[in-house]
Amino acid sequence: MTKIDETTRADTAVEGLDAHLVVDRGTFRLDVTLAVAPGEVVALLGPNGAGKTSALRALAGLVPLSDGHLRLDGAELDRTPPESRPVGVVFQDYLLFPHLTALDNVAFGPRCHGATKAEARAQAAAWLDRMGLAEHSGAKPRKLSGGQAQRVALARALATNPRLLLLDEPLAALDARTRLEVRAQLRRHLADFEAVAVLVTHDPLDAMVLADRLVVVEHGQVVQEGTPADIARHPRTDYIAQLVGLNLYRGRAEGHTVRLDTGPAITTSEDLTGPVFVAFPPSAVTLFRDRPTGASARNLWQCEVAGLETHGDQIRADLTGELPLAADLTTVAAAELDLHPGARVWATVKATQTHAYAV
Repeated sequence: MTKIDETTRADTAVEGLDAHLVVDRGTFRLDVTLAVAPGEVVALLGPNGAGKTSALRALAGLVPLSDGHLRLDGAELDRTPPESRPVGVVFQDYLLFPHLTALDNVAFGPRCHGATKAEARAQAAAWLDRMGLAEHSGAKPRKLSGGQAQRVALARALATNPRLLLLDEPLAALDARTRLEVRAQLRRHLADFEAVAVLVTHDPLDAMVLADRLVVVEHGQVVQEGTPADIARHPRTDYIAQLVGLNLYRGRAEGHTVRLDTGPAITTSEDLTGPVFVAFPPSAVTLFRDRPTGASARNLWQCEVAGLETHGDQIRADLTGELPLAADLTTVAAAELDLHPGARVWATVKATQTHAYAV
């Protein structure tokens, strides 16, 4: 690459990804806008069928756009064939070539981009060493563990020096223990990646740990975006609230009282006016079998236990009644309250443990 070429690349590289992805597939329409800076990792998060994978395939050129645009570092990619795009993809099932060694799997990309066999293998060896897989360079995919195969797939995607890295549920095929280790390794590699990275996942923990910013997609539309901390603190749909483990309601605030759109009023610590969301964690809910007395029980609702399930090291009670909500309590507390489906309980939440914010 000449000095002029390097300067041109440096000037355009700062632009990152600018995409408006519109894809029509039967009755489903994806309409998502993405702007991602170089060095930033963005996670597309959403339930099954939300359109996440369609968005990723559109970015890769595997699904044509019905409308919109796709620009990377200022260059239009809409009509660029997939194999000519500066894009690396790590698929959910990795799709390693079963007849090639780890070294030759990684060398495949550079070879396709014009490198000699020796050059491609040298680059591949360097990437495998960086991934801690130098001793497995001669192994074929069937001899690799799930975590090793994931790292080979990542090395193969990075070996072509892509300006856009796409990761489709990269940890989904791993068992829980391996997933924990590989997630930490993947975070380190993404932190060193200087171009644009887009991660597709339905796992909130993967998104929270790996991404700088979350874009939540439901029914083909972006419903919320922001940093993981912002999303966790200010969920705006029931799906997001469930992901981050919060009870979420919508209503109208009049000072410290929020009158819900459906249900009773909730007393909050914030003094607001107008449409708001109110959220509180299941751990903030205290349950009683008899109606409690005292000034502290300002938020008090009679409920019925609809179901019980283990949630981490606690029991989560799914409650219906005046205010449907989830409550977390210890196994000892659940036993002492004799909780079971159909049991009548009183639920209280202190105003100081609620959080109200504008719609």
